[in-house]
Amino acid sequence: MLDTIEVQNEDFDMSALYNALRHNNTSNGAIVTFTGLVRDFNQGHNVGELFLEHYPAMTSISLTNIVAQARQRWTLGRISVIHRVGRLAQGDQIVFVGVTSAHRKDAFDGAQFIMDFLKTEAPFWKKETTELGPRWVEANSNDSKARKKWEG
Repeated sequence: MLDTIEVQNEDFDMSALYNALRHNNTSNGAIVTFTGLVRDFNQGHNVGELFLEHYPAMTSISLTNIVAQARQRWTLGRISVIHRVGRLAQGDQIVFVGVTSAHRKDAFDGAQFIMDFLKTEAPFWKKETTELGPRWVEANSNDSKARKKWEG
């Protein structure tokens, strides 16, 4: 199996995920990884913690579709997408994307594409605790701009 796509409450071991991408993989010369963390600020507010919800059936289809689109655009080897849900504290890991390829450009572009589409297409809902109380996070226009660069 080349792709690992999981949504989970538990934290993940970035080192183990990297090693899984690398283990017995002599045909790929590049591994690109990205790990997203909970920041202490967002959209002009201090953030205490984050709560993520999702609809499992829709999320699985969406993430699988995003990975398939990346495979259509670039020659990619192994892909790992791990996204957490539930209550997360500042500094906690939220998401891991790892992509292997024979060459670095495909690995970099594939990982960036997956993150840009994940941020705008995957059905995750985020509620932050701020100094003003809890609030649902609105879509970020910068994420939409980043996604548009892959169109056309």
